[in-house]
Amino acid sequence: MPFGCLPDCECKRLHSGWSLISLAISLTQHGLIAERILRSGLQLQPNANLSMRTHSSVVAFFGSWFLAACCWAATAHAADPLTFRGATMGTTYMVKVHSPPEQPEWASETETAIDRELRLVNDQMSTYLKSSELSQFNASESMDWFDVSADTARVVAAALQLSEKTDGAFDVTVGPLVDRWSFGAGERKNDVPSESELDALKKRVGYQHLETRLDPPALKKDIANLRVDLSSIAKGHGVDRIVDLLAGRDAENVFVEIGGEVRVTGDKSGESWKVGIQRPDAGGQELMVAHKIRDAAMATSGDYRNFFEVDQQRYSHTIDPRTGRPVTNGLASVSVITDSCMLADGWATALNVVGREEAMRLARENDLSVLIVQRLSDRLVSSGTGELAEYADVDVPGDVSVVDDAAKKSEKAEAKTFAQRMAPVLLMTGITFGAVLLAMAVGVIFGRQAISGSCGGLNAKVDEDGVSRCTMCSTPSEACQELRDKMAEK
Repeated sequence: MPFGCLPDCECKRLHSGWSLISLAISLTQHGLIAERILRSGLQLQPNANLSMRTHSSVVAFFGSWFLAACCWAATAHAADPLTFRGATMGTTYMVKVHSPPEQPEWASETETAIDRELRLVNDQMSTYLKSSELSQFNASESMDWFDVSADTARVVAAALQLSEKTDGAFDVTVGPLVDRWSFGAGERKNDVPSESELDALKKRVGYQHLETRLDPPALKKDIANLRVDLSSIAKGHGVDRIVDLLAGRDAENVFVEIGGEVRVTGDKSGESWKVGIQRPDAGGQELMVAHKIRDAAMATSGDYRNFFEVDQQRYSHTIDPRTGRPVTNGLASVSVITDSCMLADGWATALNVVGREEAMRLARENDLSVLIVQRLSDRLVSSGTGELAEYADVDVPGDVSVVDDAAKKSEKAEAKTFAQRMAPVLLMTGITFGAVLLAMAVGVIFGRQAISGSCGGLNAKVDEDGVSRCTMCSTPSEACQELRDKMAEK
């Protein structure tokens, strides 16, 4: 799930708290109006009456209160995080931190630390930087131990273990074949290599020709022109490095993404993080699944973004190191959830190579949650294990995957959650509105009685002779008394 490159790194703190502040201000201002309404209705002040303007204030008060409450209900559940963005490893990264430590300069220092750590990963494992450890190892024809950092040695060791578990379906020495099929850094030719070319290139490929040791950290090859490319696992490793860095800086609720590979810890304001899986087609950015994860990593590999066609034959960028050719198993995408983003990254690539049945077996053996989407002529078929099994289906006709149904379920769940948040808002609104109406009704009732010294604010009203109209209540005229007697007789 690649994102567009950002030329510069940016750090921004978003303040959704302003909505709550605005709500408080609105309630405070309109609370004064409400107080005047209550006092006027209960006839506690002699200098106010309930006018049309006051009625407008009532409407404005409740309208503002209700709208502010609705906005709060829609957004308060997920306060905006501290967000960092930038470019790395030929792609982009995004880091979100919820509830970061409230320390001066924490954000700027963390931004600097993130950039420094990602530069270090590039300095160690990039195949584009000629000065990197990996580039120097690849350029060397020596078959003696080559000193590298402990980080590089650990990543290569993890890659070799994955190669063993998949019988070579995952192989970080596959670079020469990738380049010949025009999926490397060079110019794309969009032609099909001959068998003789592939046979010659396969002699330069094979994880069995690579060794690693951790103490002291070093790499060793037994083919002079063996080349190592960690691009299928390094982004995930970079994600893990940033998660560890943030943990060391007391950030517990984080979301880290590099080039679509994601790992999260904790949650976002009490709710699980959501990670999207895109539809496996060449156009658009439509999500198939928005899956909630916590303290886990997710990576997706597929053939739907990088391929070419010759004579109506589709050639995927996913190369099977064992055959030297692009895979033809029909897998459109494979998503993997596990604890380590480096392993999720590597497993997604490996399972995309082996095909559906073998991928399902390996997923169960290695306790992986996977979602596999396969093309079968005019339809997509999905399979899943673990927590991603809920999106799986045996057969989906047409160009609609089962994950579309999952997306609908997700939308329904969101709607239900919003309704649950709105319920107390509506209840509080009803209670408040009812209380004010009751108070106004009591005021009207008392307004029909003679209350000396108050008279519903009529004491402030005088006629053309300067006589207070309040005297009509406390010392009624004979005309008023006659009218009252007639009403009493009826």
